[in-house]
Amino acid sequence: MVMNLRGVKESGAVFSLPTYFFVAMMLLVVFTGLARYAAGTLGVVTNPPDLDTLIVQPITLFLILHAFSSGTTALTGVEAISNGVPAFKEPRSRNASITLLTMVVILATLFLGITFLAIQTDAVPSEHGETVISQITRTVLDGRGLLYLAVVSSTILILILAANTAFADFPRLSAIQAKDGYLPRQLSYQGSRLVYSRGIVALAAIACLLIIIFQANVSQLIPLYAIGVFLSFTLSQSGMARRWRKIGRLGPDEEIVEQGSTLYPDPSWRWKMFLNGFSSVCTFIVMLIFAVTKFTDGAWIVVIIIPILVVVFFRINAHYRELAARLSLENVHPGEPIGKQKVILPISGVHQGTLQALRYARSLTDDITAVHVSAGESDDRVIQSRWEIWCPGVPLVIIDSPYRELMHPLINYIDEIAAQGKPDEVITVVVPEFVPRRWWHNLLHMQSASIMRWALIHHPGVVVVDVPYQVP
Repeated sequence: MVMNLRGVKESGAVFSLPTYFFVAMMLLVVFTGLARYAAGTLGVVTNPPDLDTLIVQPITLFLILHAFSSGTTALTGVEAISNGVPAFKEPRSRNASITLLTMVVILATLFLGITFLAIQTDAVPSEHGETVISQITRTVLDGRGLLYLAVVSSTILILILAANTAFADFPRLSAIQAKDGYLPRQLSYQGSRLVYSRGIVALAAIACLLIIIFQANVSQLIPLYAIGVFLSFTLSQSGMARRWRKIGRLGPDEEIVEQGSTLYPDPSWRWKMFLNGFSSVCTFIVMLIFAVTKFTDGAWIVVIIIPILVVVFFRINAHYRELAARLSLENVHPGEPIGKQKVILPISGVHQGTLQALRYARSLTDDITAVHVSAGESDDRVIQSRWEIWCPGVPLVIIDSPYRELMHPLINYIDEIAAQGKPDEVITVVVPEFVPRRWWHNLLHMQSASIMRWALIHHPGVVVVDVPYQVP
């Protein structure tokens, strides 16, 4: 979170070095292992870890699909390039395509090479013991020397940095959704480093929550990630197929201007529509396989959460559309000017902050009434006498509060005054508030002014004005 808040360029520079280091180390292991296999000098793993559990099952379609769903998790991450196209330099599409192709080549080389070496060296998968990478590396490099330590260190770094994929994509995607009105607008805010800082902080909080809930169990966390990834693959590919279908209906000189893009005729639209449509079907099948075979491993949570999130997104969008309709100026005439203004000045005592608020109230109108909620007869007499000395001519109303409540008696009094007012009359509640020299001094005070503002902000016909007094 901290590194990503520093900016895209700065975080990319920090995260790129461990990534290049990992790729170089793994390519060294793979090609060294393949060379030793070709020379006939590649041995097998010595002292392999014990299998945690040994479950013998017949090779059925379900078992094959279960293994297939586990293997497809290696594909998650390629979507980072597609989501991050706006962050590339111009020409964005070409640079993103080259990066994606390079990523696929590296993925295929390492995936196939490690799989081949794991079979030839008799590496044993172990969730709580030595990893397969470690077994292959010490077999290929003949022991645990400096190169072995470098390879293991690179895998530790890359596993830590792999989480950055979400930090690179989620803030940008959430900002797009927020601009379209399907997430809170705050997520579309860019900080001084030109990154979506609120999305980054929100993702860090969500990640911490997931780690706590699932106790950092990778086997349970992977279905949460993989199903969402293949669902997004399916939606994006089917959306592109629909886009090519629209283009196919255009005439030679026609174009369609849509939100964020313009559609032009393309003679190869049929081939592109088929490619995206076929891809969407494939990813949809993978998603279904993953959801079924991993259902009891934690996928059931995603199957429940995703529909709930969709409903929440549409409810947020409905709120924004309803608010926009209510704020629209269509068929609305300017209102009449305010005929009269009445000021209510709540006070807890007579001090410099009170006098400053009173001076501001007098700049608005002469119709001012000070209100004090009683806390005891002795305090009332002191406040009454001090008010008559320092604020002559301004009436003071003391409200009795038998249960020592502050807000309810004051709000009831304001509501009574508002009910007696004329339609063109506005009640302005001027709230005095003193500001301590140090922020932590606020913890020592009741924050009555802030509570009063929140309590009165939902009352129609009432305007709340805060008059701060900075304590010297």
